[in-house]
Amino acid sequence: MTCPPPTLFLLPLLAALAAPAGAATVIELSAEASRAAANDLARATVFAEAVGATPGELSKRVNAMVADGLKTAKGYADIKTQSAGTYTYPVYAKGGKIESWRMRSELAIESGDTAALSELLGKLQATLGVGNLTMLPAPETRKKAENEAILDAITAFRSRAKLVADALGKPYRIKQLAINSSGRPPVAPMIRAGAAYAADAAPMPIEGGDSQIGASVSGQIELVD
Repeated sequence: MTCPPPTLFLLPLLAALAAPAGAATVIELSAEASRAAANDLARATVFAEAVGATPGELSKRVNAMVADGLKTAKGYADIKTQSAGTYTYPVYAKGGKIESWRMRSELAIESGDTAALSELLGKLQATLGVGNLTMLPAPETRKKAENEAILDAITAFRSRAKLVADALGKPYRIKQLAINSSGRPPVAPMIRAGAAYAADAAPMPIEGGDSQIGASVSGQIELVD
């Protein structure tokens, strides 16, 4: 009796190793969306800074300016003010010898009432400098825009999935999804106290604008036979 060639025994094995019959086709997709969120929260840093012969002399001058600033800020109930750090460091002359000391003390200010904050900063600039001013969405505002952007991104993902599935002539189901959100607030340029502000304590102009809060959805769909 003649034995069949070895190749004939390999054919069923090769067929078993091939993709199983009816295996679903998996397609990767992504979609993005964004919503505008009003920058309705202002954060600012004001500071007192001076140079003197000794740290003790400096602390009296700087602490007095900071105390006056805190006293002024207490007149605004809707503005949160807190100490943000004090720094003292030597100023060296040629040869490495300390010739004087410099001290800087900062206050952090935060409020959703930009009109009140503008007025307060105008008053504080009579004696204090403004280190920076940042406008950003309040947590509740950001969360609302983020949720809306996520829903928009999911809708866009489903629309894109349907487009692909229809083009291939098959229904689909979502196999996997990953959702991410992002958004950074714009930072206003650094502003320093100037003679004009010190002279009339005019309110500091503040324009909030908007931040774009984005969301992206990526995942896989599975075509159904």
